[in-house]
Amino acid sequence: MSNNKDFKVKNGIQPTVYHEAVGTVVSGTEGYYLSGASYDSKSFLSSGQGTHATGLSFKTDGTKMYILNATNDSVYQYSLSTAWDVSTASYDSVSFSITSQDTEAYDLHIKTDGTKFYVAGYNSNTVYQYSMSTAWDLSTASYDSVSFSVASQENQLTSIYFKTDGTKLYAVGITNDTIYQYTLSTAWNVSTASYDSVSFSVGPQETFPASLEFNSNGSTLFVIGGSGQDVNYYALSTAWDISTASYTGVFDTSSQDTNPQDIFFKPDGTKMYLAGRTTNRIHQYSTALNTASLDLSTGSVFDYTPTSDVQVTLTNPAASGTSSGATLLLSGGASVAYDIANAAYSNKSFSLSSQSSFPRGQTFKPDGTKFYITCIATDKVYQYSLSTAWDVSTASYDSKFFSTTGQESTGMGGIRFNTTGTKMYLSGTDTEGVYQYSLSTAWDVSTASYDNVSLDVSNEMTSTIGLDISSDGTKVYIISPISDLIYQYNLSTAYDLSTGSYSTKTFNPTTQEGAPYSSIVSRNGDKLFVLGAINATVYQYSLSTAFDISTASYDNVSFSVSSEDSGEQSISFSYDGTKMYFVGDGSPSIHQYNTVTPATITYDPDLQWSGGTAPTSPAIGETDVITFNTTDGGTTYQAVQAINGAK
Repeated sequence: MSNNKDFKVKNGIQPTVYHEAVGTVVSGTEGYYLSGASYDSKSFLSSGQGTHATGLSFKTDGTKMYILNATNDSVYQYSLSTAWDVSTASYDSVSFSITSQDTEAYDLHIKTDGTKFYVAGYNSNTVYQYSMSTAWDLSTASYDSVSFSVASQENQLTSIYFKTDGTKLYAVGITNDTIYQYTLSTAWNVSTASYDSVSFSVGPQETFPASLEFNSNGSTLFVIGGSGQDVNYYALSTAWDISTASYTGVFDTSSQDTNPQDIFFKPDGTKMYLAGRTTNRIHQYSTALNTASLDLSTGSVFDYTPTSDVQVTLTNPAASGTSSGATLLLSGGASVAYDIANAAYSNKSFSLSSQSSFPRGQTFKPDGTKFYITCIATDKVYQYSLSTAWDVSTASYDSKFFSTTGQESTGMGGIRFNTTGTKMYLSGTDTEGVYQYSLSTAWDVSTASYDNVSLDVSNEMTSTIGLDISSDGTKVYIISPISDLIYQYNLSTAYDLSTGSYSTKTFNPTTQEGAPYSSIVSRNGDKLFVLGAINATVYQYSLSTAFDISTASYDNVSFSVSSEDSGEQSISFSYDGTKMYFVGDGSPSIHQYNTVTPATITYDPDLQWSGGTAPTSPAIGETDVITFNTTDGGTTYQAVQAINGAK
């Protein structure tokens, strides 16, 4: 197999063609990646069992969660209906009090097999040991009458951690802001612990250390605290030896809780959980680093376009003494879609004035080659084609339309289609309904006919305006211009309005926008976007339960479209969420925006770059050419950016 990658170069380098064996890029994931961590917008409130969550642990399969609450000095047990998803947690009505040992408990650690757990006593500066006769069942817990005092090193103990084999214990407190290391001569038996005379100060980063944690192999240390409101992480050159620790970086958690008390990582390190004392919530984060490994045993040229932030590594080079090289054709890719926080106007638009002086709703064919506009001035739906998919500057009118006067006298507001283009749905502006139509030729509105099927919403509102349908066709969302609420309806048969019923779920976005006109739910159902007639701004919300608008909460993220048009009517997104489209009636025109974050490319830290610095990531639509070479079997690699920004 050969590669024939041919492109022009914007900086004057001559076009290049490669004809060499194409290698395999192997995708993978590494955990504990805090430099690229992100909040999942998922949390769990444990207020029914106390108001100060200070300790946190999970069963190794993620189906059980345990919270130590300092209000009651008790450990509480919860079940997760979806493993590792804290938003699915529910209380098991099972708890265990540790007040007989300490009346101010700060941390919890459970043995990896679920048969023992340990609590850090703040008042007594003592680690207490307990057993569960049935693994992971807190109702079978009992005190072992076994403990270990750290008072000789720390007199305000806040956190403990055990090496995965139970032979090492680590403790930290707020008196000295220092981690102390101990050895257990009998694994998991704290009465056999002895101080190693080994310590590490975290004071330069955190003056109120509340929790410490390690990755699974002991090469990285994590410390969280209330003064910094963040997680600090450290690299250990010798695993589990804190005397070899050095500060690496920090991850801010203050947006979720200003007094973080404990952290816990999923065993593979791809999720992090934070117990916050201020909110009494458990917050969930994604901490996975995507990797792209160039397998040098499969070829010497690699063609790769990332779909997320990723680290490039190399594997399987030739044996030491033989030169082993690779050429990477790295194209700029996208990592985050529906990203209105970093949205930008693409300077692309298309005038609708020849057909419509008052456009209202809009939607696109899933492949981006057509879009459709409703007009309340002419009571018609107009159809357009794009010679370049998703590029509105290449649009042209198809000279095809559909009149809606049979159902609506003042024009339709929202418009949607089913996935095959054989059904069309329109919401009326002076009636209380959504109407369903069949297209005898898919995606051709001139072939539409009314199905005599509608969704009656008169019990909820007296007029409709915005319309959206979930990506699976089972939910309908309608905005009322009277109540300024978004209403949700369920369809028991996808895309069949005759099976619709009100779900008794609404969302009020008027805190941000007093006159909402258009709303969009992302394809995976985790985000809601709202545009209104007052602020010329798109607002973003998170849905803690996918597709359920009653669970929406404002993300404090918005994007203004006022520079393009002051007459706000509707928004839509491309199928992949990388582009947003805004229709205004001031022009009237449709405007296009980029709503994607370019993927960030990093490289294995062991790569040695010409000039000493790794290159920046290529922009979307551009390609960098990177060469790698090793002669010592992959112990070291020399890397060079041969071409920057090819198109």
